[in-house]
Amino acid sequence: MSQEFSFNLVDKPWIPCIKNDGTQVTLNLQQVMSQAHKIRALTGDTPLITAALHRFLLTILHRVFGPDSEDEWAELWEEEMWDMASLNRYLEKWKSRFDLFDAERPFYQSSDDRMKTKSTISLSHDKSSGNNPTLFDHHTEEIGESLTPAQAAHILLTVQSFGLAGLSGISRTFTDGTMASGIIFLVQGNNLKETLMLNMIQYPPDELFQNIHTRDDKPSWEMDNPFNPDRKNPFGYLDYLTWQNRKVLLFPEETKEGVVVKKMTMGPALRYDAAILDPMKNYRIHKKLGPLNYSFSEDRVFWRNSSSLFAFSDDMSKKAVPPATLRWLRHLVKELGIPRRNQTYSTLALGMSKKQAKVFFFRQEQLPIPLDYLTDEILVEKLDNAINTSGTVAFDLVQTARLLGMYQQVSTVEEKGWHKQWAGLNVNAKSAINDWITHTDMERNYWANLDIPFQAFIVELARDEEKALAEWYAQLRKSAWRAFELATQSLGNDARSFKAMVKGESYLRYRLNEVLPKIEKEKTL
Repeated sequence: MSQEFSFNLVDKPWIPCIKNDGTQVTLNLQQVMSQAHKIRALTGDTPLITAALHRFLLTILHRVFGPDSEDEWAELWEEEMWDMASLNRYLEKWKSRFDLFDAERPFYQSSDDRMKTKSTISLSHDKSSGNNPTLFDHHTEEIGESLTPAQAAHILLTVQSFGLAGLSGISRTFTDGTMASGIIFLVQGNNLKETLMLNMIQYPPDELFQNIHTRDDKPSWEMDNPFNPDRKNPFGYLDYLTWQNRKVLLFPEETKEGVVVKKMTMGPALRYDAAILDPMKNYRIHKKLGPLNYSFSEDRVFWRNSSSLFAFSDDMSKKAVPPATLRWLRHLVKELGIPRRNQTYSTLALGMSKKQAKVFFFRQEQLPIPLDYLTDEILVEKLDNAINTSGTVAFDLVQTARLLGMYQQVSTVEEKGWHKQWAGLNVNAKSAINDWITHTDMERNYWANLDIPFQAFIVELARDEEKALAEWYAQLRKSAWRAFELATQSLGNDARSFKAMVKGESYLRYRLNEVLPKIEKEKTL
């Protein structure tokens, strides 16, 4: 690569930020570190870029500061801003390795003689390339795309972590990057400095990273050859955070608009052991398969699994493994009382839904987290029960929809034995009823009406349990009836439809009174 091109991440603006006053700015690496206490958040163009940027900054902070104990962590927490003398020494020492177009060691890149030059569109998850459908625009492999150096830096970080398994054009295939599956959780503080601290676990991390650590652990840009030895287990946490899943090499060129990147090579590289648990993900425990990461679902927002983030009790730990970042934060709150137990932060859930090397959607969700949930196991149990109750109501709504459908499709419905009658229906009748249930969107409407109320409920439950539960159960009842009303609007005006509505209303009222605390006067449609 010609030395005439240079874009050094240390002193060239490339990191998108929102400052505390709400203004949007693009800063270089040195500015982000020195102004972290004045920055509200990082804002990548996609949730994947946002996650990758945070992991990149955390790697540098771990390398410079550790911290190797809770006391060291507490000292860093109490300081308004980072020790820039230490950070500047590190950035200056490795400055050439942070140059995107360095002639010898371009940042996060390596040549691969096995691979042919192709469009940089193959790096982007939201562009159409190979097996990947277009998500947000109409770029294709044939049309190509042109990246600014800043955009190229974002995508380099992202493709190493979120790259998908698939064919590469040679015998060796691509494998998933470390963040390609599951959900990345980031605890958000009042500014970027707090956010990075809240996600900064002890280093070396010991059991927080399955005791994977060797003296060779370092970020990939410090290694003379990140791919030697070829390995499945990282040297440690820093190696893992900068795991080189691909060999990518960018080819910059000069245009009227300035330096851009249109072409690159990309080949398969390191494959990591899938048994490694990512410290920023949470996992459910499968009886036979062991830990499986929670993933985003098109029809299910994450708050419905949010109690798994606090599965610290003996009973809940058999069902889920919370992120190591939250386990470390719990330790700090219990042992040092910092951050304060009554503090409320939020968690950012970032990731994508994918299957067979195809990306279906990106998602970013935010959820408030009172720190009480980290230490109060009874509180977590009550949260879990409240969420499970909402699921029971959803199940009863679907049953109600099935009953409505049966009254429309079947001449005689056995009022006390309709569940058994359903099992004996012919395929065509069941198909027609299921199609009607899908058409009503009853369950989807029910859950949609709970998304915003849950944000208030999870906070209020930690402050006033009795009030919070009363309001939550009232909201479940209200949302169920609203979903029922919307569904029955698609019924006809004939006698059969009227009977279906009356019977459905009666069944739903009965089930709500069984599941939820009874109220003095139930509504009548």
